Amino acid sequence: MPITANNPKRKSWLEVPENSDFPIQNIPFGVFLTKDDVITIGTRIGDFAIDLGALQQLNYFEGIELTDDMFMQDTLNDFISDGKKTWRLVRNRIAEIFDVKSQQLQNNAEHREIVVFKMEDVEMQLPVLIGDYTDFYSSKEHATNVGKMFRDPENALLPNWLHIPVGYHGRSSTIVPSGIPVHRPMGQTLPNGETSPVFGPSRLIDFELETAFITTDANVMGENIPVHEAEDYIFGMVLLNDWSARDIQKWEYVPLGPFLAKNFASSISPWIVTMDALEPFRTKGPKQDPTPLPYLQQKGKHTYDINLEVAICPENGEENIVSKTNFKYMYWSMCQQLAHHTSNGCRVNSGDMMGSGTISGPTPDSFGSMLELTWGGKNPIKLTDGTERKFINDNDTVILKGFCQNNEVRIGFGEVASKLLPPFVRS
Repeated sequence: MPITANNPKRKSWLEVPENSDFPIQNIPFGVFLTKDDVITIGTRIGDFAIDLGALQQLNYFEGIELTDDMFMQDTLNDFISDGKKTWRLVRNRIAEIFDVKSQQLQNNAEHREIVVFKMEDVEMQLPVLIGDYTDFYSSKEHATNVGKMFRDPENALLPNWLHIPVGYHGRSSTIVPSGIPVHRPMGQTLPNGETSPVFGPSRLIDFELETAFITTDANVMGENIPVHEAEDYIFGMVLLNDWSARDIQKWEYVPLGPFLAKNFASSISPWIVTMDALEPFRTKGPKQDPTPLPYLQQKGKHTYDINLEVAICPENGEENIVSKTNFKYMYWSMCQQLAHHTSNGCRVNSGDMMGSGTISGPTPDSFGSMLELTWGGKNPIKLTDGTERKFINDNDTVILKGFCQNNEVRIGFGEVASKLLPPFVRS
């Protein structure tokens, strides 16, 4: 079935600002709360949120097999469970409805009133009920930098890294959408030169520039997903700031890896950009040497040219861009990650989220964390207000943005912006 929604010549009757992340060729999916306190599944074109629940009730999806309440829910899980054919049919239909040549909704003021909202009048929610969250560690540049800092610079990568997409199981209960502030966590750390740990606020809060992909129901327990089929089970992508407490991490990560240093908060962008929308931006990833084992081998273009950036905005200050990088630098692809994740028969469900791991490029200005950008705090970043940052200060807002662009169209993710607050105090 062709992806007619991607036609780069298509124009919408809704106004789309120049360089918008959300032209009619994007059609991402999310969940929002209207000013009437109604939660609905929606999409976005330009600066307008579109109520898909209202569209369904008004029979705009006639001819597509959907349960009666498919878009009148507070998560996308059921829609994602319906699979790739339904995703594509719905996205193609939305593109037709909002095409400048389409008159049905465009000329019906009564319907437009209950379908189309200004973005400023809605409140974005977490788009899926995330049952499980896995975070990978798939940037060779990032893993090498961390290995140099924490271990032997001559043997920065551990022996398994070039053979498997290394990952760990995260915590879904503290994944929040853009705009929800995050508290500086308390925890155990080992001060320099000491032999006994102390308990208190983390002093080294960091961002991690990541993306994440959302899965559909992929398998039954015991079944593996072949790498060449994995794409069929990936619904779309979001931006992910996987907050990290580096001092807590340093003390706890041996022998079992990340725990409290990571699970206190993870922030995601609220719109899920579908893999169909990203199709025009496929590209080849880095050469893998040594050649992976057969179950991880891929040919062709299996990554995406996604421009990424991070900014730090002090309270009452302006945004300071501190990193620019690209998703295409990732050593292990999303398909390889999903194939490896299920290679032992681990079940993957609709709404599960898989983090890419920190995305760092080859140059110092393309590193994806403060740990790397300041090299463990040794080289502070100077902001435009004259202050310096080794890590993230209380009341700083961290903003991640991402977009793809070619000669015909720009497809973006919007942003994930989160403010770091002081430690939570019980009243």
